[in-house]
Amino acid sequence: MEQTTLVYGAVILLSGGVLLLYTALVFWSPPPIVTHESEKKYLSHASPTKPLPLTRLSEPSTVDLTVVVPAYNETERLPDMMAATVKHLTSAGLKGKRTFEILIVDDGSSDKTSVTALKLATKYSNCDVKVVTLEKNIGKGGAVRHGMLYGGGERLLMADADGASRIEDLEELWKAMDDIAPNSAPGVVVGSRAHLVKSEAVVKRSFLRNVLMYGLHTILRIVGVGHIRDTQCGFKLFSRSAAQQIFPAQHLPTWIFDVELLLLAKQLRIPVAEVAIEWHEVAGSKLNVVTASVQMLRDLLIVRANHILGRWTARPAKAKSD
Repeated sequence: MEQTTLVYGAVILLSGGVLLLYTALVFWSPPPIVTHESEKKYLSHASPTKPLPLTRLSEPSTVDLTVVVPAYNETERLPDMMAATVKHLTSAGLKGKRTFEILIVDDGSSDKTSVTALKLATKYSNCDVKVVTLEKNIGKGGAVRHGMLYGGGERLLMADADGASRIEDLEELWKAMDDIAPNSAPGVVVGSRAHLVKSEAVVKRSFLRNVLMYGLHTILRIVGVGHIRDTQCGFKLFSRSAAQQIFPAQHLPTWIFDVELLLLAKQLRIPVAEVAIEWHEVAGSKLNVVTASVQMLRDLLIVRANHILGRWTARPAKAKSD
């Protein structure tokens, strides 16, 4: 009798513990990212006051490349990044070979990022520069997701507004995409700084930032993307067919969203290539190392748990019938 009572008690405690953990998971999981009507439109040099509708990711592509630039309080760093990007994309070697648009997503900035972006659109009036302003700050992951969901490119590049990654290295990512995803097949190419781990650029970073980097790599092996040496580089290229499957299923708006994207690609069996790029530290980072570390661990656990339990899933694209 006593043994039976102990068994029942253990079952009740175990069930209660599981229920408590599941409740905590639901509580800590981010709510769905809401897109407001005003965020589905953009301003540009050609239309600086009248918002025009963006191309939806579900629609056919309108250009060869969309460069998605998430920007939060980037009035100082954005001009240099844009200058380098436009210079490369309009260079003699690429002229006439690739159509493109640059989609700047202002993530609810408290400064004049959108104003600065529109001035840059006027400065580079020979290019298709679009400016979208989110109604409130939702995080870098949310801004990238929005740009991808409303980009018109057959291929879509996410590139940080600080210009830390060398835009010329896009060509290396492009070649790798041709190899792993020919004929518009699904594919992801990740810019990687892994080869720079022992370089001066990384060694000179703060002790805490390097601790965070090594700690992240360890955790990534546990959650399932340890095969990618650098998940956090803000320079990634997606084919349109890959983006159509990945970004609608993205939930994390925070800075660790890159890991979720790679987990989704793995779940969808989309090929991922990693290409070494040049990179340099740029002053003005908004990342708080201590709070980011705590948030990182929490979000990675949330992502992994939701995927294991099937709360978050991605659906492969249906094969087209003949």
